[in-house]
Amino acid sequence: MNQPVWHEPGVTRAQRWNKHGLAGATVWLTGLSGSGKSTIANELARELLNTSRLAYILDADNVRHGLNADLGFTDEDRAENIRRMAEVACLFADSGHVAVVPIISPFIASRAHARKIHEDRNLKFIEVHVATPLDECERRDTKGLYAKVRNGDMTGLSGVDSPYEAPTSPDVVVGANNESLQQSVAMIMAKLLVRVGA
Repeated sequence: MNQPVWHEPGVTRAQRWNKHGLAGATVWLTGLSGSGKSTIANELARELLNTSRLAYILDADNVRHGLNADLGFTDEDRAENIRRMAEVACLFADSGHVAVVPIISPFIASRAHARKIHEDRNLKFIEVHVATPLDECERRDTKGLYAKVRNGDMTGLSGVDSPYEAPTSPDVVVGANNESLQQSVAMIMAKLLVRVGA
């Protein structure tokens, strides 16, 4: 069987970053549905734009319309979804973008793999636990998923009838103490700027 051969690019990461003043990284937002991951991601991207940093949101739902359209919601498909998202985030971070990834990512092992592949490639990875309590997520029910599960119209919602393994040592925790959106973004920005040396 043929094996792919790695091709070193003619322009190195250091050359690209130094020429354009870039510093890539991945900010990985994990939490239950309705915890505020996407809201925080959008505000973080806006703040990065205001500080002249390139950022791109890799929204898990949006990516399921294209690259991950062939995946369902079994545990195996969720793990593959996260694996692909992590690989794409690595590419964006390597390019010099801050990849902002709001994704439930319910399994510790999958998130650990996402971190490892970044670290193996000498890329910064910041895991943010959006730790909004389940009862508040269900009260918000931004996508109507909790109501569907409670009514028996669907199954497999992380944290309700499917596992959600909360991070044991995330880089940043927001949402657990009623932090405002601005406070949450400021906490993430502070960690990000320390990590990328900006």
